[in-house]
Amino acid sequence: MGISNYPPDFIAIITHFTTEQGGRHTPAASGYRPHVKFPFDKMSTTGQQHFIGKDMIYPGETTDAEIRILSVEYFKHKLEVGMSFEVREGLKITGTGIIKEIINAELKKQ
Repeated sequence: MGISNYPPDFIAIITHFTTEQGGRHTPAASGYRPHVKFPFDKMSTTGQQHFIGKDMIYPGETTDAEIRILSVEYFKHKLEVGMSFEVREGLKITGTGIIKEIINAELKKQ
């Protein structure tokens, strides 16, 4: 079963950088799968973004998104509302996010 067959792990506000800020050159479609990197760890994970109320997001835009991460077990009990994270394509930071709501209770910091 692929990552997109599971419910979202959390909802976040995502800001995609402009091209001049180092962001993408092209828009991203809902379902986009960049990496997310949290500030407390060196590891990043795939974080599939499903934009809320939009099918596409353009460089420089901000939107709410449902996020599904691939490494739930690794990040168990480590996330909290208000936590920021980087959106990456490889080593390149293309945006930022802030967790608004945690849906997967296993991820909530204890």
